[in-house]
Amino acid sequence: MPSKPRLLGISGSLRKASANTAILKALAETVAGKATLEIFPLHDLPLYNQDIDIEPSPAAVAALRDAIAAADGVIISSPEYNYGMSGVLKNALDWASRPYGKARLTGKPVLTVTASVASTGGVRAQLQLNETLTAIAALVVLRPQSIIGSVLQKMTDGRFTDEASLKFLNAAVDDLLRDIARTQAVIKQES
Repeated sequence: MPSKPRLLGISGSLRKASANTAILKALAETVAGKATLEIFPLHDLPLYNQDIDIEPSPAAVAALRDAIAAADGVIISSPEYNYGMSGVLKNALDWASRPYGKARLTGKPVLTVTASVASTGGVRAQLQLNETLTAIAALVVLRPQSIIGSVLQKMTDGRFTDEASLKFLNAAVDDLLRDIARTQAVIKQES
Protein backbone atom coordinates (compact mmCIF):
# COMPACT_ATOMS: atom_id res chain seq x y z
CA MET A 1 0.00 0.00 0.00
CA PRO A 2 1.51 3.36 -1.01
CA SER A 3 2.02 5.92 1.72
CA LYS A 4 -0.24 8.93 1.95
CA PRO A 5 1.01 12.09 0.24
CA ARG A 6 2.85 14.48 2.55
CA LEU A 7 1.52 18.04 2.44
CA LEU A 8 3.18 21.09 3.94
CA GLY A 9 0.97 23.90 5.21
CA ILE A 10 2.31 27.44 5.33
CA SER A 11 0.28 30.16 7.02
CA GLY A 12 0.96 33.73 6.00
CA SER A 13 0.04 34.95 9.46
CA LEU A 14 2.10 34.93 12.64
CA ARG A 15 -0.87 35.71 14.89
CA LYS A 16 -1.53 33.26 17.69
CA ALA A 17 -5.25 33.31 16.80
CA SER A 18 -4.66 33.34 13.05
CA ALA A 19 -7.67 32.38 10.93
CA ASN A 20 -5.28 31.19 8.21
CA THR A 21 -3.51 28.84 10.60
CA ALA A 22 -6.91 27.67 11.84
CA ILE A 23 -7.90 26.88 8.24
CA LEU A 24 -4.77 24.76 7.81
CA LYS A 25 -5.41 22.96 11.11
CA ALA A 26 -8.99 22.20 10.06
CA LEU A 27 -7.75 20.91 6.72
CA ALA A 28 -5.17 18.71 8.45
CA GLU A 29 -8.02 17.05 10.32
CA THR A 30 -10.38 16.69 7.38
CA VAL A 31 -7.82 15.30 4.90
CA ALA A 32 -6.18 12.90 7.37
CA GLY A 33 -7.65 9.88 5.59
CA LYS A 34 -5.99 10.74 2.30
CA ALA A 35 -2.90 12.82 3.16
CA THR A 36 -0.83 14.14 6.04
CA LEU A 37 -0.61 17.89 6.50
CA GLU A 38 2.13 19.40 8.64
CA ILE A 39 2.13 23.14 9.30
CA PHE A 40 5.46 24.96 9.11
CA PRO A 41 5.71 28.11 11.31
CA LEU A 42 7.40 31.17 9.81
CA HIS A 43 8.17 32.91 13.12
CA ASP A 44 11.94 32.34 13.06
CA LEU A 45 12.72 33.26 9.45
CA PRO A 46 15.05 36.25 9.14
CA LEU A 47 14.26 38.95 6.62
CA TYR A 48 15.62 37.98 3.23
CA ASN A 49 19.15 39.30 2.80
CA GLN A 50 21.33 38.01 0.00
CA ASP A 51 24.41 38.59 2.17
CA ILE A 52 23.30 35.79 4.51
CA ASP A 53 21.89 33.55 1.78
CA ILE A 54 25.05 31.45 1.75
CA GLU A 55 25.98 27.94 2.85
CA PRO A 56 25.31 27.03 5.46
CA SER A 57 21.90 28.70 5.37
CA PRO A 58 20.44 30.21 8.53
CA ALA A 59 18.84 27.36 10.51
CA ALA A 60 15.23 28.50 10.01
CA VAL A 61 15.81 28.93 6.27
CA ALA A 62 17.34 25.47 5.96
CA ALA A 63 14.39 24.03 7.89
CA LEU A 64 11.89 25.73 5.55
CA ARG A 65 13.71 24.58 2.42
CA ASP A 66 14.03 21.03 3.78
CA ALA A 67 10.33 20.91 4.73
CA ILE A 68 9.34 22.02 1.23
CA ALA A 69 11.68 19.46 -0.34
CA ALA A 70 10.25 16.64 1.81
CA ALA A 71 6.64 17.50 0.95
CA ASP A 72 4.79 16.13 -2.04
CA GLY A 73 2.76 19.33 -2.22
CA VAL A 74 2.21 22.61 -0.40
CA ILE A 75 -0.88 24.43 0.83
CA ILE A 76 -0.40 28.14 1.49
CA SER A 77 -3.06 30.09 3.35
CA SER A 78 -2.64 33.85 3.43
CA PRO A 79 -4.45 36.84 4.82
CA GLU A 80 -4.85 39.93 2.68
CA TYR A 81 -3.04 43.03 3.90
CA ASN A 82 -3.47 46.21 1.85
CA TYR A 83 -4.56 44.30 -1.27
CA GLY A 84 -1.65 41.86 -1.11
CA MET A 85 -0.21 38.86 0.68
CA SER A 86 1.42 39.34 4.06
CA GLY A 87 5.01 40.50 4.28
CA VAL A 88 5.98 37.43 6.30
CA LEU A 89 4.70 35.17 3.53
CA LYS A 90 6.44 37.13 0.78
CA ASN A 91 9.64 36.91 2.82
CA ALA A 92 9.26 33.12 3.16
CA LEU A 93 8.66 32.78 -0.58
CA ASP A 94 11.77 34.87 -1.28
CA TRP A 95 13.82 32.46 0.84
CA ALA A 96 12.10 29.44 -0.72
CA SER A 97 12.83 30.72 -4.24
CA ARG A 98 16.57 30.43 -3.69
CA PRO A 99 19.15 29.30 -4.62
CA TYR A 100 18.38 30.31 -8.17
CA GLY A 101 17.76 27.29 -10.36
CA LYS A 102 17.52 24.97 -7.34
CA ALA A 103 14.50 26.34 -5.50
CA ARG A 104 12.61 23.62 -3.65
CA LEU A 105 9.29 25.15 -4.76
CA THR A 106 10.17 24.87 -8.46
CA GLY A 107 8.03 22.11 -9.94
CA LYS A 108 6.20 21.54 -6.64
CA PRO A 109 2.35 21.42 -6.73
CA VAL A 110 0.98 24.27 -4.59
CA LEU A 111 -2.60 25.07 -3.57
CA THR A 112 -3.27 28.66 -2.55
CA VAL A 113 -5.97 29.74 -0.13
CA THR A 114 -6.69 33.25 1.08
CA ALA A 115 -8.97 34.40 3.87
CA SER A 116 -10.15 37.81 4.91
CA VAL A 117 -12.66 39.49 7.17
CA ALA A 118 -13.90 41.21 4.00
CA SER A 119 -16.45 39.52 1.78
CA THR A 120 -13.89 39.35 -1.03
CA GLY A 121 -11.89 36.74 0.90
CA GLY A 122 -8.46 38.03 -0.02
CA VAL A 123 -8.88 37.63 -3.76
CA ARG A 124 -6.28 40.33 -4.48
CA ALA A 125 -3.75 38.66 -2.18
CA GLN A 126 -4.36 35.38 -3.97
CA LEU A 127 -3.62 36.99 -7.31
CA GLN A 128 -0.32 38.33 -5.96
CA LEU A 129 0.51 35.01 -4.29
CA ASN A 130 -0.17 33.02 -7.47
CA GLU A 131 1.92 35.46 -9.51
CA THR A 132 4.86 35.08 -7.12
CA LEU A 133 4.58 31.28 -7.18
CA THR A 134 4.46 31.35 -10.99
CA ALA A 135 7.70 33.37 -11.01
CA ILE A 136 9.27 30.63 -8.85
CA ALA A 137 7.93 28.01 -11.34
CA ALA A 138 5.83 26.27 -8.71
CA LEU A 139 2.91 24.28 -10.12
CA VAL A 140 -0.05 26.33 -8.90
CA VAL A 141 -3.21 24.21 -8.79
CA LEU A 142 -5.57 25.46 -11.48
CA ARG A 143 -9.09 25.56 -10.09
CA PRO A 144 -11.72 28.01 -8.91
CA GLN A 145 -10.12 30.40 -6.43
CA SER A 146 -10.02 29.08 -2.89
CA ILE A 147 -11.00 32.19 -0.98
CA ILE A 148 -12.74 32.49 2.37
CA GLY A 149 -14.66 35.73 2.85
CA SER A 150 -15.99 36.93 6.20
CA VAL A 151 -13.63 34.42 7.80
CA LEU A 152 -14.22 35.46 11.41
CA GLN A 153 -17.89 34.55 11.06
CA LYS A 154 -16.77 31.04 10.09
CA MET A 155 -14.77 30.47 13.27
CA THR A 156 -15.95 28.94 16.54
CA ASP A 157 -13.76 29.24 19.63
CA GLY A 158 -10.64 29.82 17.51
CA ARG A 159 -11.35 26.92 15.16
CA PHE A 160 -12.36 27.14 11.51
CA THR A 161 -15.68 25.29 11.43
CA ASP A 162 -17.64 26.41 8.37
CA GLU A 163 -18.86 23.18 6.73
CA ALA A 164 -19.51 24.65 3.27
CA SER A 165 -16.05 26.23 3.14
CA LEU A 166 -14.39 23.03 4.37
CA LYS A 167 -16.22 21.02 1.71
CA PHE A 168 -14.99 23.44 -0.96
CA LEU A 169 -11.43 23.36 0.43
CA ASN A 170 -11.47 19.57 0.54
CA ALA A 171 -12.29 19.56 -3.18
CA ALA A 172 -9.32 21.90 -3.65
CA VAL A 173 -7.08 19.46 -1.76
CA ASP A 174 -8.36 16.69 -4.04
CA ASP A 175 -7.22 18.81 -6.99
CA LEU A 176 -3.82 19.24 -5.31
CA LEU A 177 -3.55 15.49 -4.74
CA ARG A 178 -4.44 14.89 -8.39
CA ASP A 179 -1.66 17.26 -9.46
CA ILE A 180 0.78 15.53 -7.11
CA ALA A 181 -0.08 12.14 -8.61
CA ARG A 182 0.39 13.51 -12.14
CA THR A 183 3.73 15.10 -11.25
CA GLN A 184 4.98 11.91 -9.60
CA ALA A 185 3.87 9.85 -12.62
CA VAL A 186 5.86 12.11 -14.96
CA ILE A 187 8.93 11.91 -12.71
CA LYS A 188 8.64 8.12 -12.56
CA GLN A 189 8.22 7.88 -16.33
CA GLU A 190 11.28 10.08 -16.95
CA SER A 191 13.52 8.11 -14.58
